[in-house]
Amino acid sequence: MKKDININVHHVTRVEGHGNIHVNIKSGKIEKCEWQVPESPRFFEAMVRDRHYSEVARITSRICGICSIGHTLAAVKAVETALGMEVTKQTKKLRTLIKHAENFDSHVLHVYFLVAPDLLGAPSVFPLIPTHGEVVKRALRLKRLGHEWGSALAGRTTHPTTIIPGGFSMLPTVETLQAVKAKILAHVDDLVETVATVKALAPNIPAFESPTEYLALASKEEYGLYDGVIQSTLPDGKKEQYPLSAYKSVTNEYVSPLSTAKYTKNKMASYAAGALARFNNNFEMLHPEARKVADALGMKPVCTNPYLNSAAQLVEIVHSVYDSLKIIDELIASGIKNEKPVAPTKFSRGANGTEVPRGILFHEYEFDKDGMCTYGNCIIPTNQNHANIQTDFNKLVPELLAAGKTKEEMELALEMLVRAYDPCISCSTHFLNVKFVE
Repeated sequence: MKKDININVHHVTRVEGHGNIHVNIKSGKIEKCEWQVPESPRFFEAMVRDRHYSEVARITSRICGICSIGHTLAAVKAVETALGMEVTKQTKKLRTLIKHAENFDSHVLHVYFLVAPDLLGAPSVFPLIPTHGEVVKRALRLKRLGHEWGSALAGRTTHPTTIIPGGFSMLPTVETLQAVKAKILAHVDDLVETVATVKALAPNIPAFESPTEYLALASKEEYGLYDGVIQSTLPDGKKEQYPLSAYKSVTNEYVSPLSTAKYTKNKMASYAAGALARFNNNFEMLHPEARKVADALGMKPVCTNPYLNSAAQLVEIVHSVYDSLKIIDELIASGIKNEKPVAPTKFSRGANGTEVPRGILFHEYEFDKDGMCTYGNCIIPTNQNHANIQTDFNKLVPELLAAGKTKEEMELALEMLVRAYDPCISCSTHFLNVKFVE
């Protein structure tokens, strides 16, 4: 029987920002299948102009309250590249530790509060309080751990204060590191239970394969969260690397009429960023405990099911815990050296990046001889994912239609797909088309 189905979702819930789903099917023929982003554009690249290099990261951290540590780090690293600052190993270790805190915090929020309700047939986390009260309490405990972990080292988790160009405005003490370690160890049982919970819910994750290109940082020294080079992994496992300075030729931003955020593409029509992209690019650099979680969930690279991005986030949660414990032990063993921030050696243009929970993030700035910013550019992970979400829609809708799914089932599957990407939609919108009327 040929169907007429009209899906109009304004706006998708349990995501940051506003995104719409429009699917029109008439007599079994797909007439429209669109992922739309109607958010107002952001102007952070303009806000940093004529501001001193010491202010840039404080301004761009406001792009996102969830990923403000990542935006701070990307901005500071770009400033350091432009100003010829080479930071110390201690600085890199402390920043990596703070980056782990952000990833842990955000992933716990997404897996427990935004994705789990779908897997349990609930509209939100609130109906789960009477039925799964202990699980919700565990989620809140882990969320608090992530917040306290980041705040102890960065001054505060949202809009951090201690990370500055050249190093830190204030260094943590050994006692602070020992306290953070104790808090992390106190929640290991909650972590074990989290893995068990997700494993039990894993059969409810839709089976859907949508091979694409996966873009992430990659490093021989770490999993590729704080630092590395740009790496692309294709569905056949072929990898290619690019320097961070070449980010524009990798992202190739362009405008889509469906979105106020630009689309991106590299080797294929679109690519994916995020936890699954990092998993596919850096699997061998995962902590052994994290690889055990991947094995328990039946995940191995190259994984091409976008719904499993949330499972990859769980793998990263475990990796962040155990890699952070290792880093803390190293820092305690060597002691915290009272290092002053590195001074600028030049004023030029520089690009750099880091990974945030939703994927690879790029910042670029240029400064004049007085250290004032004359140019800024930011490419956000979610705007890199919009084209890939549309590509997934184009493949998923015909499969759902062929399987005889109802309108309600199709709508849920599409919403779950968007949520799997953990999009930060409002942070991604930077395009404005201005028409001048004479």
